[in-house]
Amino acid sequence: MTLLLWGILPYVMVGVLVGGTIWRYRYDQFGWTTRSSQLYESRLLRIGSPLFHFGILVVIVGHVAGLVIPRAWTDALGISDDMYHVAALGLGTIAGIATLAGVVILIYRRRTTGPVFMATTKNDKGMYVVLVAAIVAGLATTLLSVLGPHQEVTYRDTVAPWFRSLFILQPDIQAMAAASLDFQIHTLIGMALFMIWPFTRLVHAFTAPLHYLFRPYIVYRSRDARPTTARAIRRGWAPVGTSDRTSDKAAAAKPRRTPR
Repeated sequence: MTLLLWGILPYVMVGVLVGGTIWRYRYDQFGWTTRSSQLYESRLLRIGSPLFHFGILVVIVGHVAGLVIPRAWTDALGISDDMYHVAALGLGTIAGIATLAGVVILIYRRRTTGPVFMATTKNDKGMYVVLVAAIVAGLATTLLSVLGPHQEVTYRDTVAPWFRSLFILQPDIQAMAAASLDFQIHTLIGMALFMIWPFTRLVHAFTAPLHYLFRPYIVYRSRDARPTTARAIRRGWAPVGTSDRTSDKAAAAKPRRTPR
């Protein structure tokens, strides 16, 4: 079972994530969207969406930093274990609570707003269950690391080495097996989330409009702005007077020459 969970399942997850994303892009490009419901309700969306998106960004950055950066690197920078633990705990707790609060608001909005609820599919409901479970499990591991009994073996000694070993195709199964149960559960839920990722609305994260941050400014010009030397445009109407009638009669009476 240990080999299956920590030696085979991670690569199955990567295969499903990559293969499912390619399949979705080839055969369901029109469904590659969040199916925005802002038209139906915007008040709760303006609160829940920023909380969730900014919170999840900080959570992802924290996970990458904690799993990829070895302890030897932070020790070389003079960052002690206590400093690292306090920083990770503070940022992780704030980001986790913000993410959970955001997704709860979004779920409440989806459940209580009639048109939004009618547009919710079974796929969306399953995705929300796994997503909330992953967030709650992550917060639980953070709280247990503070309120639970002190453990000499942390995720930097177990989960992080196992995670890095996956990239060299030599999974350190024993390191992950030595992790506490809460970290193991959190890891399994995280892998389940990534396996369903390509088949849900979460896939839009792979095409986030990051180029908006670097595109040039859009210059707007007034439609009525014209050069001062330009000839005035004749209006579609003009007052009818004696002078206008005289000029019109003179123009009509003037003989026209036809080319030979």
